[in-house]
Amino acid sequence: MTDGDLQTLIGSAPKWAFALMLVISRVGSVCMLMPGFGEAEVPMNIRAGIALLLTVLLLPLLTPALPAVPTSPVLLSGWIVGEIVIGVWLGWLARLPMLALPIAGQFAAGALGLSNVLQPDPLLGPQASAVSRLFGLAAPMLLLSSGYYVLPLSALVKSYNKFVPGAWLSGGDLALTVTSAVSDSFSLSLQLGAPFVAAGIVWQLALGVVARLVPQLQVYFAAMPGQIMGGLILLALLSAGMLESWQSNIAANSFFGGMR
Repeated sequence: MTDGDLQTLIGSAPKWAFALMLVISRVGSVCMLMPGFGEAEVPMNIRAGIALLLTVLLLPLLTPALPAVPTSPVLLSGWIVGEIVIGVWLGWLARLPMLALPIAGQFAAGALGLSNVLQPDPLLGPQASAVSRLFGLAAPMLLLSSGYYVLPLSALVKSYNKFVPGAWLSGGDLALTVTSAVSDSFSLSLQLGAPFVAAGIVWQLALGVVARLVPQLQVYFAAMPGQIMGGLILLALLSAGMLESWQSNIAANSFFGGMR
């Protein structure tokens, strides 16, 4: 390496440092919430390593699309904060379809009569049921084993075409996307848990009729074993179909709602 090449390399160091800081702000924020890689069970240092590795891989590809180094520290700080906000927003949108499966598990737990058997969940909180926790663990396993984890990575790269670093975001468009994504996620969870909701309604109606016909019978205690057994049988019959339906929905729709 000649002196001229060394001087050129030293002179370009601020540009590369700025590009690295700008890219890792968005990529790191996404990786903290990204399905599969950003699970709460994954240690923080591993998630940080994944974010750094993705940044190094994407940096040469994204550098031409980045703006010039700003002269104002205030402007630089604003851009970095904006990239973090975009990354958190994109990662959260990617997380929503993952929540559909454990929420459907909550519906199933109600039909099973096991909604009072609690298993703390990092995402749904301490009031999550054991069935919900089971589906919550199945979601990232299916995602990683099927190879669909490339969808949020692809959307992350495409996001630089739609959300140029340094440009202001439209609050109305962001709010509309969030509303649509939340609606789609809850709709999917309700579709997956619909058989259990219908079975629970029919079962409670039947118990009401029995209670009116035989008022001396302790309906709750007599029906609970049958409810649990019937719910477990229904879960065994439908769980494979629920997982397959959820996986098909993931394959057909991008994790980042508006980034397709």
